[in-house]
Amino acid sequence: MEEVKRLVNNIKNGNIHPVYLLTGEEPYFIDFVSDFIEKNLLEEEEKAFNQTVLYGRDVTIDDIVSNAKRYPMMAERQVLIVKEAQDLSRTIENLATYCANPQPSTVLVLCYKYKKIDKRKALYKAIKKNGAIIDEKKLYEDKVSGWITKLMESKGYSISVKASVMLVEFLGNDLGRISNEVDKLTQIVRPEQQITPEVIELNIGISKDFNNFELQNAIGSKDIQKAFRIITYFSQNPKDNPLVMTVALLYSYFSKVLKYHALPSKSNAARELGINPYFVKDYQLAAKNYPMKKVSAILAKLRETDMKSKGVGAANVSDGDLLKELLIVIFA
Repeated sequence: MEEVKRLVNNIKNGNIHPVYLLTGEEPYFIDFVSDFIEKNLLEEEEKAFNQTVLYGRDVTIDDIVSNAKRYPMMAERQVLIVKEAQDLSRTIENLATYCANPQPSTVLVLCYKYKKIDKRKALYKAIKKNGAIIDEKKLYEDKVSGWITKLMESKGYSISVKASVMLVEFLGNDLGRISNEVDKLTQIVRPEQQITPEVIELNIGISKDFNNFELQNAIGSKDIQKAFRIITYFSQNPKDNPLVMTVALLYSYFSKVLKYHALPSKSNAARELGINPYFVKDYQLAAKNYPMKKVSAILAKLRETDMKSKGVGAANVSDGDLLKELLIVIFA
């Protein structure tokens, strides 16, 4: 993320490279930088003749080089964006000659998603020497909540920790989908109004009371009635609350509780567990309620439930019954 900020700031300050390679596992950052360049590098009146968007599946390397070598019309530079450039993976290395000596008046942007360009080969080395490279990994889910907070702040809004966690639980680490939902919220909510779980529930449709985050908290605090109310809701709405996701999240949760038990110093718990410091108290309470031996037994039961949910050793058992069986073992 810091690389992306730096690159965008450099462009804003007029430090513009002739070649940009936007690559990595996270497509959101590739689209973000590409869209920024497409919207901001040229004046509106310059774009008609000096901005071209190509798609990897529709062009050859020769087509890209031919377009890149054109001179701009009545403008300082032209912009050439190649989207889905990974579709040219078999021939992309043939761009090395151009990138070693790029046209100074052309800004070539290569959007190369999901795959990697070999850093040992000539193309990567040429772009590194003469251009700029963004190579962003996918964010782990424990980092996404903080990313949402920063995204909201950049738009002039604030969001509660619980609301951001609800978005992560519902959307995972798909930053593109999260960004779209955030954009919807900013159209509805005033900047001075904090985005709360109630706002999320009303406008996105995620229940603030019946979700995996609330189930996790109910289990951690040994609120048995609440936990059973939540799994009853889950069993009545299986499409919105798939068992496989609930089991995976609870397994991750109890794995962190086990790790909390084993920490020699609890002062660094947030960093060691990879969680927001706001939630350390929840893990502290869970560790108090579930000794290490019990946590190990719960993890074993979660593995068993995962297998049963996939039909191994539990034919014709509903997801609701599997959840009830799981809670009985957890609270025993």
